[in-house]
Amino acid sequence: MALLLSEADVRKLLTMPMALEAVEDGFKRLADGTGVLHLRQHLNLPEKTYLHYMAAADRMGGYMGMKIYTVVGGALRFVVLLYSIKMGELLAIVEADYLGQMRTGAASGVATKHMARADAKNVGIIGTGGQARTQLEAVCHVREIKRIRAFSRDPERRAAFAREMMHELGVAVEAVDSAEAAVRDMDIVITATSSSRPVLLGSWLTPGVHINAIGANFPQKRELDDEAVGRAGLIVADSREQAMLEAGDLIRALGDDPGRWSLVRELSEVVASGTAGRTSARQITLFKSNGIAIEDVMTAARVYHAAREKHFGKEVPLWT
Repeated sequence: MALLLSEADVRKLLTMPMALEAVEDGFKRLADGTGVLHLRQHLNLPEKTYLHYMAAADRMGGYMGMKIYTVVGGALRFVVLLYSIKMGELLAIVEADYLGQMRTGAASGVATKHMARADAKNVGIIGTGGQARTQLEAVCHVREIKRIRAFSRDPERRAAFAREMMHELGVAVEAVDSAEAAVRDMDIVITATSSSRPVLLGSWLTPGVHINAIGANFPQKRELDDEAVGRAGLIVADSREQAMLEAGDLIRALGDDPGRWSLVRELSEVVASGTAGRTSARQITLFKSNGIAIEDVMTAARVYHAAREKHFGKEVPLWT
């Protein structure tokens, strides 16, 4: 029987250390060939109804699965289906909104661990939605963060975000009045918006900064201007192939030049190398996250194991 895990179950079971470990292991699997990845596919209907799906397998762990979600009227509904590779049975049906937020934060945490300066302690974030919370949580797990500045367009929302994150993380969080004020002189910069136009300009960046850009995953959208991308001495994507299809920030800056795209590294390569992703303290580094299915499958497997151990979820009889 499959185990049905609700959003409430996932929130009780999944911690950021679990997500960080699962996601980093996922990139290791891709590097050594025991991970298999299928990129996101889209079904777009004239009614402005969208179905997105992507799949991956962890051959070492024995799991394969698919993340599938709809976007209708601004509402997103996520589910991960987790299968056994050996038996082909459906092990779990996981409601995956929170899981998605956590694995996205964890991917940036893994990138920060391998790419940001070891002494990075100041973070600037543009965007204060649900994804922003797990971005900060993950970064605080991999670096000793002392100060955070946050900006979003709504003054009340960003002030509330600053208060809540200060309480949650135990770090000084300041709400500021502009995106520039949020990122000037910061060691780590995060963009977590739904903007179609650049919210981060290259002229604001300090030498040595690391950037996690997570918001724009459509070719017509971008959070970074051309100068921000151009100043990066190291550009890393979770998947180069998916970035070429979806990452508007890179598509606009790099065009269709295969030579320029060949310089974009994949996070799996950086993780597997066991060395720092950057080459100097003054190098600007950029991680472009689009979100790939290996992150979902690896994280869902950890949640499934925790649920079995702690007797969470509801058994659903299938094919009996």
